[in-house]
Order: sequence, then structure tokens, then C-alpha cells
Amino acid sequence: MVAGTRLDSRDLHYREGAACLQTGSGFFRPESRPSRDLSVLLAAHQASRAQGPQHWLDLMAGCGIRGLRWGLEGAPQSPHPLALWLNDADPERMDLLQANLKPLSGLAGVDLTFSQQPAERLLRQAYLDQRRFDLIDLDAFGCPNGLLQSALSVLRFGGVLILASTDGRSPTGHDRVAAVRRFAAAARAHPSSWELALRLQLAALAREAWMLGRGLEPLACFSDGRTFRLAVRLHRRIGADEEGSLGLLARCEHCGDQAVQPVLKLSGWRACACRADSGRWAVSGPLWLGPLQSPALLQELLNLSEAMPHTMALPSRRLLERLQGDPGLPVCCWSTDELAQRLGLAGPPPLHRLVQALQSEGYWAGVSGVMAGQLRTDAPWKVLLQRCADLA
Repeated sequence: MVAGTRLDSRDLHYREGAACLQTGSGFFRPESRPSRDLSVLLAAHQASRAQGPQHWLDLMAGCGIRGLRWGLEGAPQSPHPLALWLNDADPERMDLLQANLKPLSGLAGVDLTFSQQPAERLLRQAYLDQRRFDLIDLDAFGCPNGLLQSALSVLRFGGVLILASTDGRSPTGHDRVAAVRRFAAAARAHPSSWELALRLQLAALAREAWMLGRGLEPLACFSDGRTFRLAVRLHRRIGADEEGSLGLLARCEHCGDQAVQPVLKLSGWRACACRADSGRWAVSGPLWLGPLQSPALLQELLNLSEAMPHTMALPSRRLLERLQGDPGLPVCCWSTDELAQRLGLAGPPPLHRLVQALQSEGYWAGVSGVMAGQLRTDAPWKVLLQRCADLA
């Protein structure tokens, strides 16, 4: 099956986790299963720690696969009732959506609501009706930023927002004008472009939460290069020094050196590693300088998956284990391919050996869980280059 194709309604039933359903003729990617597995585990985690009835919203439900899996796999983790709302603005999807969710209609404690409204209208009406949700999935086509404040306004304290964006050009530095429009930020081309995009999206989310007087905690952030996905928890209050996580990332286009500064402590940039005056910082941001993952929460999800044998496919488990091992700090990441190219090496240095060499000298170093073949470290750029040369 080709990634991103529009599947014919005559296709056979698609099976995933505990669900069996028709995908219909809409846009559907089987390759996105890791993100759906994560959403099911997050739903199950919310259910397991719930103190009362749960209210979950799939804002752009499509064929309903997330909602069906939430009900079949996530809801049983809680003794409390579940109110599950599935919405899709396309009226041609409603018959398929309702047919696919029939397995939940007979389950005790599960209350289904279907609607076909534009997402903005639904969220604003929910706010006026004082409805609050414990879990919201916003799987947007394009940039979701126009819906962020409306979604956060109806998310309960302690609730989880799962966000997807297919806007790959503006936050990765390929459309700088669009980045200014959508993120109010500068986005420059960077070897760690996926991470740059995730940090810009987190910064947009954090600013919307802060304007509501709320705090934000990243739980899991990753990308397959086509879609950028984030899961965050909303807190009643802004955390201590949370605003210090908003800042700028600079990279010298000539020598490859990098530097970061929080906006709250912004001052002049230090000199880069260039030997002459040829260095020139290319600055991106404001973006999120804090952690990208919650290792403790991801470990809880991995533990929870042991009791849910149908939920996690092998690629999903590998993804969670990779993210669990990389909290996303420090911010600066380097590609081993770039290091090899700058040193004129025949190939990139062994990643794990490079990490061990830096750790042995007292620097923090680890493998990036966001992009393959990259490491993050607080070692100075010249030290990093020297250790690569030593390994070569």
C-alpha cells in the first residue's frame, strides 16, 4: 500500500490493534500507526488515573480509527464512564464513521456523540457550553495554529492534547515568510530541521497556554518527516521558570557552531568558532528550549503496553523507547554526516563511540531520538570536531 494514497471504499477491512474497520475513500496512512498507538496508550493512561467520568474528543475523526481504538483499548483501563465525541466536517464521512464505531455502541459505560462541524465552530460552542475534555486529538491538515487557543480553552486541567501538523515547509526554514505568519518566528534551514519544527510548534502552543494563564508540559514529540506530532499536558498554573523555555537557536552557516539564548536573558551573541571574521549567526525562534519528552511518562506507557498486547506494533515500541531515552536536552544537535563532511572523512564517525568519548570527558552527550544519525551534547563545537577526528 503506497504511503499517503487515497484508498478506495471497496478495500477490505483494515485491522489495527483491537479495531477492524473500513478506511473508506478518504486520506489514510497505515504508516501512521505509531502515532495512533501512542494516542491509544495516552488515552489508556488518562483512563487509568481518572477520578471520574472521562470526556474524549476526536476533532477530525476521518474514518474513526482513533476513536474506535480509544473505546476498545483505552476505555477498559478505567471503571468510570466514557463520553466519546467524534467529529468530522466532511458530511460524506459520517455514514462510514458511524458504521465503524458500531462495536462501541453496545459497550456499557461508553456514550457516543457524532457531529459534522468545522473544528473551530465545535470548539467555540463547547467553550460557550462549558464543556471540558480530558483528551483531545487535533489531527490537522496543514498548520493547526489557528485552533490552538480554542482547543486549549476546552481542555481540562491535567488533560492531554495530541496535535499533528503537516506543515513541513514553514517551520523547517523552507518558507520563511510563512513561518513569520504562522509562528511569529524566524525559521532558518538547519541540519536538525525536524527538531526545529517541533520546537517552533511547542513555542506556539506554550504562548497560547500562557495567555490563558496555564502551564504546558511536553509529553512526546516526534516526526516522520511528513507530519510533526506532539502530545502535551495542560496544567492549571504556569510552572516555575517555564517562560525561560522560550528562546532562540543560532547556527553559524560557515563553521557549523551553535548557541542558544532564552528570551528572558537575551543579550549579544558570543563569537562563533570561525577563525576569522567570516562567521555569521543564522538565528531561529522564538522556539521552545525546554525538554521535548517526559521520560517518566513514556516509561509508564511502555509499562502499560505490557497489559495491552494488541496496542503496540514493533515500530511503535521502538519509537517510544527511542524517545524515552532522549528527553530533548540540551538543545543543540549535530548530524554525524555534517561532522564527517566538515572534517573530510570518508564516512560519519560511529555515533555511540562518539557519545561515549564525550561522556568520558565529563560532557553531557546522547543519541537524538528525533532524527537518526544525530547526537545532542553540551560539548563545545571545537571539542566535538576534535573527538570526531580522533575516532577517524
